[in-house]
Amino acid sequence: MRDLRRLLKYLLPHTGSFIIATIAMVVVGLLESATGALIVPIFDQVFARPGNSQRSATLFGLQHLIPPSGLAAWRTVALLLIVFTIVKGIADYASTYLMAYIGQSAVLKLRQDLYSHLLAQSAAFFERHRTNYLVSRLISSAVAIETAVASTLRDLLNESFTLIFFLGASFYYNWRLTLGSLLIMPPVAGLTIKFGTALRKLARESYEGYKRLTDTAQEALANQQIVKAYRGEERERNRFTRVADRILHANLRSASISGMSPPIIEFIGVLFVAALLFFAEREIRLGRMNVAQFVTFLFFLFRSYDPMRKLSRLQNSMEQALGAAQHVFEVMDEHIQLAERPNAISLPQLRSEIEFRDVHFGYGDETRAVLRGVSLTVPQGKMVALVGESGGGKSTLTKLLPRFHDPTAGEVLWDGIDLRDATLSSLRRQIALVTQETVLFNDTVRYNISYGRPEASDQEIQDAARTAFAHDFISELPNGYDTVIGERGIFLSGGQRQRIAIARAVLIDAPVLILDEATSALDAESEALVQRAIANLIKDRTTIVIAHRLSTVRRADLIVVMEAGRIIEQGTHSELLARGGQYQRLYELQFADEEEELSVVSGQ
Repeated sequence: MRDLRRLLKYLLPHTGSFIIATIAMVVVGLLESATGALIVPIFDQVFARPGNSQRSATLFGLQHLIPPSGLAAWRTVALLLIVFTIVKGIADYASTYLMAYIGQSAVLKLRQDLYSHLLAQSAAFFERHRTNYLVSRLISSAVAIETAVASTLRDLLNESFTLIFFLGASFYYNWRLTLGSLLIMPPVAGLTIKFGTALRKLARESYEGYKRLTDTAQEALANQQIVKAYRGEERERNRFTRVADRILHANLRSASISGMSPPIIEFIGVLFVAALLFFAEREIRLGRMNVAQFVTFLFFLFRSYDPMRKLSRLQNSMEQALGAAQHVFEVMDEHIQLAERPNAISLPQLRSEIEFRDVHFGYGDETRAVLRGVSLTVPQGKMVALVGESGGGKSTLTKLLPRFHDPTAGEVLWDGIDLRDATLSSLRRQIALVTQETVLFNDTVRYNISYGRPEASDQEIQDAARTAFAHDFISELPNGYDTVIGERGIFLSGGQRQRIAIARAVLIDAPVLILDEATSALDAESEALVQRAIANLIKDRTTIVIAHRLSTVRRADLIVVMEAGRIIEQGTHSELLARGGQYQRLYELQFADEEEELSVVSGQ
């Protein structure tokens, strides 16, 4: 009920349309009853004795619209059937369209709210949840909810109104028999609730299965080269089949319950009708109803079981939709975001320094700290290179500056201002980020370069590309800056992707740069161009770089050596070599070969 109430809140902005749709559905139910009530005057004509024009009372006073006998009576009944059908069709169309509009609009707002919620979450949220899981909630679960609101809810109301009017008509013709027939309600309601509860559990199991299936397929397809290289096709097929089988069994159990409930309910209904026939014979014999009224009563009674059977099936559909809604609301109820303080200030441009003061940090519930008492000062306009073996905490330290995470202890200060006291937008507006794994969107080159400044002019975009040594190759693409580069820039080489990422950072002209330099996988020519682009990018900027190349390390004003979440050394290249500590060992392992190559090249 809690999920249903939350879902209904999305219908509130469309109350007017919902009321009109409801009125239209009431009209449909009324006209269904009125159409059935025309049976009485028809059978009055059929069973009328010569010279006897006595007519049975019928719903809505229809007997007053129909002539007592003759061709005129049949003609009037036929005309009323046509009119009722036309009006009912118009009302049915109106309710269908309006409920579809309400459902589409409500789910659009739900999707927007969920998407906004996801975008507002911190990096920790996305580290806890796989992308496929979140996308399935955003798309698949929302589709199930859309169906529930646009179709299932409409049918529930429509069939409910029809059932009410049919039962009302049955009461009108014989209240004794109708009350007897209502004894069916408790067992039907009990069975419906039992079936619905089972279906909701199965719907949840099915949705969880689809999530695992999507994850399994995504992993295998995204890493298909490794799958092929290690002959893992059969293993991946088996993994996929095992998950798919669990979904199959859950869906088959759901189909079994969905298929079982209507016949069971219908059989119970028929048993009651069979018993009522004996009472009906007594009512006719006592003169409490005539044959025409009895036939009409049976018509309405039998017709009322059809909405009951449909309501049972629709209840099952609604339970499955509510299972999907529960998945969506579970995500919306999870808040892992870095909230701004009530009186957060707009961060001024950096004038003096960035300081990491006794910073500690650990991911999630891990007991092992990733950063342990890190203290570091980055002067304005200077370049600081972070070096060290993998797992030392270099990337984690850089994530604290744009507040992807907050330290668990300690402070990150911007000219003495704690970053937690500043607005996120004013902070991130002053930071450009170039990551080791180049992130590009499946859109045009222009879109990717201008991502941080959508309002940038064509000239500004081209100037940024020239600074990043990307303009020449972009101009040679089929559509130049309007060329779509594919998912994650798959149609470009590694060096081209990195230069577009650098152009994106150049364009926003942020005073502070975080650079995870990664050129080891590039050929010599591409690496040289990327290094020249990086040199242009870091000019006159405060830069924190995770250094992978000796050329970058030598260019740094300060080199910081990290190990096991601590800073163990810092100084210039020559100072650190002279100390003969960890940096010298790191230099011999990572940089000595590169320096030898550079010496050979310069000697030639």
